[in-house]
Amino acid sequence: MDDKKLKVLELLKEDARRSPQLIATMLGQPQNEVEQAIAELEQEHVIVKYAPVINWSKVDDQKVTALIEVQITPERGRGFEGIAERIYLYPEVKSVYLMSGAYDLLVEVEGRTLNEVANFVSSKLSPIDSVLSTKTFFILKKYKQDGIILEEKEGDQRLLVTP
Repeated sequence: MDDKKLKVLELLKEDARRSPQLIATMLGQPQNEVEQAIAELEQEHVIVKYAPVINWSKVDDQKVTALIEVQITPERGRGFEGIAERIYLYPEVKSVYLMSGAYDLLVEVEGRTLNEVANFVSSKLSPIDSVLSTKTFFILKKYKQDGIILEEKEGDQRLLVTP
């Protein structure tokens, strides 16, 4: 991938609402070249989706998020791919990652209640033949997500006193 496309990706990662015109100005490139680069990145499925980062703690619609460590036995001929696909097709599953270390997959699940997430683990995830064990961690509070600090830090409200 060429340097121009990488720079376009970095700028879109910081703010996906940046227009091709603004990106072209920031990079000192012609707008049509930036538009072409973005179109190619979308066509190549490098850019998959433009999505906001939402601080759900500021919204009344509270969600419960859990990270689940899953140990599995790889399938003959397909390895981890088939099991990962079976898991990520569930609508409750937001992310699935192949990991190194003590477990094989890290699964991010979202539900309305703790019980809903626990029910997903016990009735859908654990019964999968290749799943050996699961360990569930509920997220209590998010401080930073996708490189963005979610909570604004209050500044010092004291009056400045000078001699």
